[in-house]
Amino acid sequence: MDEPSLIPRGDQKLKIVVRRRSDERYWSGFNAKVYDVVASGFSQVRPLAYHSLSMLVGTPIATSCRCAGISVKRVQERGDVDVIPAGFPSTWEDGAPTTFIDVNLSRSLVRATADAMEVDPEASIEPQLSLKDAQVSHIVWALEAELERSEPVGRLYADSLGVALAAHLLRCYAPGSPRPPGRLSKRRLQWVVDYIAEHLASDLSLDELAEVAHMSPSHFKATFKQSVGLPVHQYVIRRRVEYAADLIARGKHALSDVALEAGFANQSHMARWMKRVTGVTPTLLRTS
Repeated sequence: MDEPSLIPRGDQKLKIVVRRRSDERYWSGFNAKVYDVVASGFSQVRPLAYHSLSMLVGTPIATSCRCAGISVKRVQERGDVDVIPAGFPSTWEDGAPTTFIDVNLSRSLVRATADAMEVDPEASIEPQLSLKDAQVSHIVWALEAELERSEPVGRLYADSLGVALAAHLLRCYAPGSPRPPGRLSKRRLQWVVDYIAEHLASDLSLDELAEVAHMSPSHFKATFKQSVGLPVHQYVIRRRVEYAADLIARGKHALSDVALEAGFANQSHMARWMKRVTGVTPTLLRTS
């Protein structure tokens, strides 16, 4: 997805420096970046081909925005959100340096999520300026933390957050009444469980597992949690920890090799998750 095109007003062009971006994380259907505003000023953003959400994660500032005939002047606080749907131009003014995260959702992701929720796939998300929504903020803070991690949880976790964000925006800020999620059939669940077991060392994605179940990512995400009682990314982590613990107990592999074979980024990544899930470190497990 292309970056927004900024048009300066006079000599006061808003200047930003990107701190982190998700381009090399290969998230499915959306991306994100954390950036610092280093010089206050104005910007105008042309209509975008995707749904854009920005949230303040830095110092509160005096700011204003305009979209779809709505103008808002405010002191923007940490966690405050602006949602600009695809096709809408917008105008901004930031009064001081601070830090934001932008999340851009593709139209295809939102349509697929709407279809899985039995909402009109052409349902229009309405512009939201100065939005205070704890659920949106929680998801975006989680994405910000994932971007800042030197050892990210992985694509599956991020993809789940992206789908959750799309579903919440559709549920709360677009017409339609989604049905509650059901459960996976025993057959579909077994397909997915077996696939995960056979591909633990891979960087599994939500799209990949949904395809195994022959379902859309958003529908699969909801029904999988209903079926096993855990979000899919947490289930995969637990299976990786269990597999690593079994290899360690056999005592035939170096811990660094165990970590890679079980799908962890490295030995410290494995140790952190094993301690969190089991309460025991790999080193202690090996010596017990």
